[in-house]
Amino acid sequence: MAWISLLLAGVFEVVGVLGMNRIKRDNNAKAYLIFLSGTILSFGLLSFAMRSLPMGTAYAIWTGIGTVGGALLGMFFFGESKEWRRILFIAMVLGAAVGLKLIS
Repeated sequence: MAWISLLLAGVFEVVGVLGMNRIKRDNNAKAYLIFLSGTILSFGLLSFAMRSLPMGTAYAIWTGIGTVGGALLGMFFFGESKEWRRILFIAMVLGAAVGLKLIS
């Protein structure tokens, strides 16, 4: 259950990032609601996951999901660069997260 909570925490971290982008573009109440909802749910689920997962592993996985998710969101929905080097480093972040899971 902790791993599912951690994955959902990462997904809501991406929702929070989406909210930040919407605040930058629109600066309205809906954008702030998306940001705050994503952030609160993300931290709550991360806190729950850390009750049974090691802090270092949980935090690294959570930030990895947020980083990769935010980068992919930007690439696919907001016209950010899809350069091969960027994709390589995203893959490296994913590889590090999988490595942490395998050794913990």
